[in-house]
Amino acid sequence: MIHLINVAHAGVISDAPRISNIGMNILNFLLSVVGIIAIISLVLTAILYATSAGDEKRARLAKKIFQASVLGIILAMGAFVLIAFVGQFF
Repeated sequence: MIHLINVAHAGVISDAPRISNIGMNILNFLLSVVGIIAIISLVLTAILYATSAGDEKRARLAKKIFQASVLGIILAMGAFVLIAFVGQFF
């Protein structure tokens, strides 16, 4: 007899990842995205500061963006460490 439809074999249900593992993977991905965005903003801030050509308004704007970018990196790294620490309990 010829089988026209192949049946998917999922395996044992205990092989499935736990919800906590899925949540940790999602949070790690989101924190990585935040870190990448913060690094890109640092590069753009450096370009803005370098091209300010003595304009105090643009230089102040670049400094504010720089501070926000560094704060974002610190928060992302802190959250990454905190999630890794909490993830050990689950």
